[in-house]
Amino acid sequence: MHIGFPFRVDGRGHTAGATEDDYVRGLVEQVLFTAPGERVNRPTFGSGVRQLVFEPAGGEMADALRVLLRGALQQWLADQVEVEMVDARVVDSTLDISVRYRPRSGAETRTVVLTRDVVR
Repeated sequence: MHIGFPFRVDGRGHTAGATEDDYVRGLVEQVLFTAPGERVNRPTFGSGVRQLVFEPAGGEMADALRVLLRGALQQWLADQVEVEMVDARVVDSTLDISVRYRPRSGAETRTVVLTRDVVR
């Protein structure tokens, strides 16, 4: 059984579980939106994406953002997923990240699209 993300209690008063797909999607989300230093016992965990969204926009920054996100996913989830594609865009005050991956469990390719508001 996988624990659901975000942590919650189900209708029976037990820790809510998650399917394999939901669990891996939650892992991807945690890696991408956790800032290094945010977790006490894993100070290097995360991607640092929030710091980059405040940099000047441009092709080089978009490339750097994609490389940063792919690297973080490969570092922290290499045993769970094979990352096939990462795309990130900042439009106005919204960060859109699209990740295509294949779970190591042998399931078919999945795509997750995550959107966060960022303050400029």
